[in-house]
Amino acid sequence: MKDIFIGSQIKQLRVSKGISQKALADAVRVTPQAVSKWERNLSYPDICLLPVIANFFGITLDTLFGRCG
Repeated sequence: MKDIFIGSQIKQLRVSKGISQKALADAVRVTPQAVSKWERNLSYPDICLLPVIANFFGITLDTLFGRCG
């Protein structure tokens, strides 16, 4: 089974767009601490938030999971 590093993908997307953890947290209605934990791969976003996060970045769920192409 492949390891899941969705947090690393979220961090890369966030940093490349110049968005703070707080701005992302506010957009998806979580705490900045939750975003920090995702980015450090200490926890994962709730499954219901995945489409919200993908929409925020204007990407597909496949891209969010790092499977583009």
